[in-house]
Amino acid sequence: MERTQIGRPLLGRRLSRRALTAVSVLAVAATALTGCTSGKATDDGAGKSTATAGGGAAANKGNGKNSIYVIGGKPDDPFWSAIKRGGEDAADLVKAGGGKVTFLGPQNYDNLGPDAAKLTLTAISQSPSAILVPDWVPENQDAAIKQAVAKGIPVFIYNSGGAEAAKRVGGVKYIGSDDYVAGKAGGVKFAEEGAKNILCVNTVPGSANQEARCKGIKDGAKSKGSSSKQLPLPSSNFGNPSAVTQAIKGALLQDSSIDALVTIGVQDADSAAAAIEQAKAGDKVELGTFDLSQSQLDRIKDGKQLFAIDQQPYLQGFYAVSMANQYLSYGVLPPQNPLLTGPLLVVKDNVDKAIAGTKAGVR
Repeated sequence: MERTQIGRPLLGRRLSRRALTAVSVLAVAATALTGCTSGKATDDGAGKSTATAGGGAAANKGNGKNSIYVIGGKPDDPFWSAIKRGGEDAADLVKAGGGKVTFLGPQNYDNLGPDAAKLTLTAISQSPSAILVPDWVPENQDAAIKQAVAKGIPVFIYNSGGAEAAKRVGGVKYIGSDDYVAGKAGGVKFAEEGAKNILCVNTVPGSANQEARCKGIKDGAKSKGSSSKQLPLPSSNFGNPSAVTQAIKGALLQDSSIDALVTIGVQDADSAAAAIEQAKAGDKVELGTFDLSQSQLDRIKDGKQLFAIDQQPYLQGFYAVSMANQYLSYGVLPPQNPLLTGPLLVVKDNVDKAIAGTKAGVR
């Protein structure tokens, strides 16, 4: 599959301010066909215009001095670095209008839902123009997100939760991949390649998007006559390569019928590759993962990994920040909900283009 036009100019360099303006308008308005909406704005008592909850028109119309808070993942998580890169590129346009974009993230994933809720409350306390947040663990996060909406702060759900989450909490829109659809594509691919018993390794059990990924794998495999089960590991194992490797190795040695492994992220995929090697199962166990990194792409190119499911995180960050900025400033809003950024299955046939994007920091 060809890379989108929005991605090609970014390879190897940042966009100029003029290019960012053009790209943002094209990405958020032109591709949306008829993206302009209207509604009311209210005064917050300090002379600043803020969008009404659920209202069509945006805050600071024609002003552009927007304060956007983006809640994301750990600072050292390579997946989130791609999302942040996209958000930072879009933030250049926000800054050009006199606004700012602030990124917040947890230090670890041990208490993801409650921590994300606290970060949302922190953002609310700063009286932002808009909040962008994944809805990872709804039972922990939804109350905080609804609190922002009740205060008249436009909320965009991105990366996790889907259009259902945006509707449930009163968010403006969802930007990202559909994790269930992405998982289903992976399950179908495994089955088509002959896998019969697939293990989905989940190091963040209970997280809505990770559960949806493993369910998609299971349903996709089932649709082609194969089966899948989940290996839930303590969330404290996330980012602990040795612990994840040993857990996967143990599962492979215990069940010799497992002929495919899929992990919820790239760090775990590296651990899974080590586990397959240590269990001496490389000749019979296929490997797949969600998301991309250089090691995944190298293995795909070398024929040691079947696929990586790319939700194109750069686009999530870029589209989310761009969309919020245009909505706040001009009331421009694409009609599509969700606005999907994936999935795109990276396999041996298209891996070279993905490698180029990874080197540029956008995949």
